[in-house]
Amino acid sequence: MKPVAIFRHFVTEGPGYFSTYLERRAVPWKLVKVDEGEPIPRSAGAFGGLAFMGGPMSVNDDLPWIPPVLALIREAVAKDVPVLGHCLGGQLMAKALDAHVTKAPVKEIGWGEVRLDSEREAAAWFGDRERFLSFHWHGETFAIPRGAKRLLSSPWCENQAFAFGPHLALQCHIEMTEELVRAWCKSGAREIERSAGPAVQEVDEILSDLTPRLAALQRIADQVYDRWTEALLP
Repeated sequence: MKPVAIFRHFVTEGPGYFSTYLERRAVPWKLVKVDEGEPIPRSAGAFGGLAFMGGPMSVNDDLPWIPPVLALIREAVAKDVPVLGHCLGGQLMAKALDAHVTKAPVKEIGWGEVRLDSEREAAAWFGDRERFLSFHWHGETFAIPRGAKRLLSSPWCENQAFAFGPHLALQCHIEMTEELVRAWCKSGAREIERSAGPAVQEVDEILSDLTPRLAALQRIADQVYDRWTEALLP
């Protein structure tokens, strides 16, 4: 089976629970450390799927690795190699599919509810539920590409996820583990202090009830990743 390529754009924003899921399902994976200058693969054909993680940069920044990543996503979509994006990764997917990524009305940091769209496609990815509590850390948002279907929204961010065939882009973070949450709270403490707003939580609030919140989110992640891995190329 071809491995899943996981692209890390920032040292503290690794694959988290996504890699745990893949290992439990015996799906091989390869980490591409973009943050350490590792080259972007020239072709998607060597992989069963592509997964892009988060990062503090913007897809609109003038960074040398962004154009080849966008080209790789376009190639993967054209060849039906499943693509999965978490936060920045979802924004990269949107831009690759000619949708705009812009500043969000408000910054979202911490735990917040997302609601499923009424389309049947949303239930196919996220199950028979109306809403769930997800994790957020973003200040930008993507538009929905032409031909894609919006799956999730929140009170502060209209577009929280979209599907384009077997490809899934997420604005929220379902890949969280306790290690990731605590690392982000430590490295992002000053950002939280400078970003007071209706959807920004204090560190103590983010860490409150962390174990049951993560357990519930990971059950949803299992369902999402189950659906996504069904389309992986052999």
